[in-house]
Amino acid sequence: MSSDQDRLVPDPRQPPRPDGRDGGGVLDLLAHGELTVRGRIREASNAVLYCSVAYAGEEAACVYKPVAGERPLWDFPDGTLAQREVAAYELSEAMGWDLVPPTVLREGPYGEGMVQLWVEPDPEATLLALVDDEEAGEGWKAVGPAQVDEDRTALLVHADTPQLRRLAVLDAVINNSDRKGGHLLPTPDGRLYGIDHGVSFHVDDKLRTLLWGWAGERLTDEAVAALGVLGERLAPGTPLAGRLAGLLTDAEVTALRRRVAVLIEAGRHPVPTGQWPAIPWPPV
Repeated sequence: MSSDQDRLVPDPRQPPRPDGRDGGGVLDLLAHGELTVRGRIREASNAVLYCSVAYAGEEAACVYKPVAGERPLWDFPDGTLAQREVAAYELSEAMGWDLVPPTVLREGPYGEGMVQLWVEPDPEATLLALVDDEEAGEGWKAVGPAQVDEDRTALLVHADTPQLRRLAVLDAVINNSDRKGGHLLPTPDGRLYGIDHGVSFHVDDKLRTLLWGWAGERLTDEAVAALGVLGERLAPGTPLAGRLAGLLTDAEVTALRRRVAVLIEAGRHPVPTGQWPAIPWPPV
């Protein structure tokens, strides 16, 4: 790439359906459009390319993560992160929550990879904060103490919003092991999107997130209803199960069904197990 293309592209992305296209139209654009690489997001741990995609007179900005650019991980099979990102989108849609930008798996300039609509976040929105107090305060939920420097410890808090709470439930469903602050995208129109779900769907409990503020609390009625619908849609032989079979292993799909069933039975947000670091590093 040229030096112009190698510029740091700000992370993240432009709101889905900005011009009124329905979800299917956006997916067609992402899946069949001509991808043109415009730059590279240098701060990402894997290869992440900022692109434009054009199809049938439509054009949008997107992210392209080629499988060839994935770094090997000790606990996830090589070359599977792109599929997991698509699976996270499938689960978000199946729950009716629209929490993950439209995402597809397709061929691109550097081989097969994940392509996701770019969402531009609201620079004025604040979802995480450090407060010099023992309580989170109204409108916030406490995560835990954070060492700011040698002489200061503050309380890490996150916003107490319905959208963020839905995302915490989705993370529990997909077993997200990397919910960092930078992966939260509030938009100017009041929506919230989560990105970077490549290290999800492991068969072992690996939930690692900054959204522990509801740990142990009862799930909302909305969440219980969404989980019930998801459980039905995950049943063997359903269209969703068929799509996931091409993205995850049989064992991972079985573990996914089990997590949904456990959440419904418990009726509560999960709590850290102590067997795995509860907070991702770096947290932002």
